[in-house]
Amino acid sequence: MDRNLAMDNLEMRLQVLESRIYGEKRSKSAKPVKCAESLARIQAGLISTGNKRERVKILHKKIEDLLKYLDPQFTDHIALPDAMKLEFILAEEDFLLQAALLEQISSMQPLLDSSYVRDVPEHATKLQRLSQIHVRQQDQMEVQSQEVKKLFEEYNKMMFLLSKQFTQWDEALRKLEEAKGIRPVE
Repeated sequence: MDRNLAMDNLEMRLQVLESRIYGEKRSKSAKPVKCAESLARIQAGLISTGNKRERVKILHKKIEDLLKYLDPQFTDHIALPDAMKLEFILAEEDFLLQAALLEQISSMQPLLDSSYVRDVPEHATKLQRLSQIHVRQQDQMEVQSQEVKKLFEEYNKMMFLLSKQFTQWDEALRKLEEAKGIRPVE
């Protein structure tokens, strides 16, 4: 029962398709043209013609082999030994590494879509203001460094002069003590 229903359904679909293809025009004999029947007759004619000729019979038997030989991958399989395939892979190593890096980047896409990255433009003005403050502070630090350097130079100069003065006073005091005969305390 289901099979008959399916056949009727298929027949109805085929008629709808034929009416779409041929439209309302029918053949002059006013009998409906059936595409499936026409195709079946053509196929039967080709098979009977093929069976009559020996070369066509042989071709039909070897058609699977021919299709296999026509496949582009079959020629690669025959022509390239495994060592050559390995060389091709190694030659494309950089490209494969780039592909791996691109896959890694695409897997990190959710990180780039995070709210932190999206909020960067909002923080740009704050960052610009902070960088201006930083530049100003660097300039102030440079001025302070120069002043401290000058103070250290003056301090070192003063210590050198004081040390020299004390050395001279020590020498003068030692000479006076020697002249008076006083022994220096060590």
